[in-house]
Amino acid sequence: MNNTIQYKGYVGSVEFSEEDGIFYGKVMGIRSLISYEGENAHDLIEDFHEAVDDYLEECKSDGKKPEVAFKGSFNIRISPELHKQIYIYAAAHQISINHYIEETLEESPAAKTANYTTKQAMQS
Repeated sequence: MNNTIQYKGYVGSVEFSEEDGIFYGKVMGIRSLISYEGENAHDLIEDFHEAVDDYLEECKSDGKKPEVAFKGSFNIRISPELHKQIYIYAAAHQISINHYIEETLEESPAAKTANYTTKQAMQS
């Protein structure tokens, strides 16, 4: 089961409240709080789309730039020894550390799953 939905470049969570009997979620990866809910999957997706559209319209009318999630940069913490090993490998292969890490992550299970999911969504 996929617990996320996507619209206009934004990714939203999908949760269920047994107590309230509703689906709900929020847009992930940005500081602004954009939340939505619905009594069923169709209503949840519809409210998600409306919430994103409202956010974008509000930004436009306020003259501010909408936040963009997943800009392609993030900080990681690794051991100094691993950092050194990656540097040596990258230098020996005449590539940057960023290039090495990007290539490595593209082969990760997470990236392969994401690519498969994206391809499925595009075929729908």
